[in-house]
Amino acid sequence: MTKPLSVLSKLAAVSVLAAVALPAAAQQAGDNIVNVGWFHLRPDEKSEPLTFRTPALGPIAGSSATISNADTLGIAFTHFFTDNFALTADLGIPPKFKLYGGGTLANLGKLGEAKQWSPALIAKWYFGDKNSQLRPFVGLGVTRVWYSSVNLTPSLQAAIAGPGGRASADLSSSWAPVANVGLTYNLTEKWSLGLSVAHIPLKTDADITGTTAGGAARRATTKLTLDPLVTFLSVGYKF
Repeated sequence: MTKPLSVLSKLAAVSVLAAVALPAAAQQAGDNIVNVGWFHLRPDEKSEPLTFRTPALGPIAGSSATISNADTLGIAFTHFFTDNFALTADLGIPPKFKLYGGGTLANLGKLGEAKQWSPALIAKWYFGDKNSQLRPFVGLGVTRVWYSSVNLTPSLQAAIAGPGGRASADLSSSWAPVANVGLTYNLTEKWSLGLSVAHIPLKTDADITGTTAGGAARRATTKLTLDPLVTFLSVGYKF
């Protein structure tokens, strides 16, 4: 009887070690996971020339604009419908982008700034099984983008409406697709680390209206292409 008992005790010890070494059901059907971390947005920007509509002076030759990178706190909620298929809602504090003059507008320096709201819903497919410690994923989704706190610098207002004039801008909202790849590293059954990269093909129309010191109307427009690459480094918790 001693030998069978010895074998059983060894098998039990191996089973305990295996359970400690690998997360137990890190992600499976029915799980909900919240990730909190750092969003970094790097626009691949370009712009059309600034064009005066009122008066109809046409485009300012050689004019362009550049857009700064932005960082913000991100939050993502993920629900697993199966062990491999999940749906994620990406939220967070709206990042603030800064716009700078380029080409013949470079001498104006900073042109303005705006906050971008872009909540996204992404369907994801996770590779591996529910007990895999490292789980790559691919995703495809959609985001609704709009802007708030759009402010123009005095230098741009003067370029649009002249000395003593006032100007403001409106940026168009839009829907945009989201392509997403990433991976999750499961530390325990509950805790994980996540890294993902998303690309969003994104354009917005800027409509700038103003009034000169003498009361005459002014209007100029341009189109901005942002196409940001968004990285998300986060800590996840399953609840």
